[in-house]
Amino acid sequence: MLEGVHFCALTKGFVGATDHDALFFSQDFFLLNSIFCDDHDTPLRIKLSYTKEKEKQILFNNSEIKPFSRHIGTVPCITFYPEEIVIVNGAPSERRRFIDNALSQSDRRYLEELIAYRRVLQQRNALLLSLYERNAVQRDMLFIWTEQLSKLAASLIYARVHFVSLFFEKFQELYAQLSIHEDPSILYRCSVGNISADISLEELYSRFMHKFQQTEQHEIDRTQTMIGPHRDELVFMLNEREIKKYASQGQLRTFLICLKLTQHRLFSELLEEKPICLLDDLFSELDAKRTDALFHVLETCGQTIITSAEKKEYRNITAHSLQALQTNNTK
Repeated sequence: MLEGVHFCALTKGFVGATDHDALFFSQDFFLLNSIFCDDHDTPLRIKLSYTKEKEKQILFNNSEIKPFSRHIGTVPCITFYPEEIVIVNGAPSERRRFIDNALSQSDRRYLEELIAYRRVLQQRNALLLSLYERNAVQRDMLFIWTEQLSKLAASLIYARVHFVSLFFEKFQELYAQLSIHEDPSILYRCSVGNISADISLEELYSRFMHKFQQTEQHEIDRTQTMIGPHRDELVFMLNEREIKKYASQGQLRTFLICLKLTQHRLFSELLEEKPICLLDDLFSELDAKRTDALFHVLETCGQTIITSAEKKEYRNITAHSLQALQTNNTK
């Protein structure tokens, strides 16, 4: 069920599986027909199909969606599954992916600029490789790609920094409900130096152009772009210590859950629409007190689908066994 909702909302599988891996064994296709209702009770009909021979197809209210990025944000969706703990304790790329996914669902311009940035970055890296191989004729082209990349980088980081500032205010409020005597913080570490939420786009662009000028030869020698949003870091702290180095499993999990619930609360305000919550194995490694506090927060989150290895008793929860769901899905 989580997989099906996630495909219809975000065009891909719940835990990162490929479309081919989502097929039943020995089957050649899958088809998802769904009807969502927004907070104004407007029906949203989404049909998604995939076959081995043809590419994936998505229809929204009977109209085909291409590219798939146009569909992101139509059905806001927040996920949690245990493997996502790497957002908190894994490589910097996991935290960059978290903030990019969050912004892409709530800000279509950010998604478009992120796609453009990745395309320009690929072109610039290809040019750096060519220059490393002593194709000096193309040296003048480097300034053009650098200028384009700097404009996109400045815009992306500007959006990220403002998002983090707004995000952290709500994160603190929620974390206080789920934890006791712990002081969290979230820092944005930029590859062009310390920046604050009041920095301008022009200042960011100027910093990038200056930094690229300083690192040009080094980048040619390394054949890759060394600064930019793809190199920045989101740092999570707990009691003034970096959480991935010092926190317990329960603290890591609480921090991740709070990240997701904050994302839900922020989306609800920005989009004026409560996202669907898809929460897999949510309660393991949480004590009874944190579990009770979490249920209290989830009561305000709208439609929420939770999987658990054991039945949880709480008001406003409708529980189904896996066997019952499988029976209903075959009718």
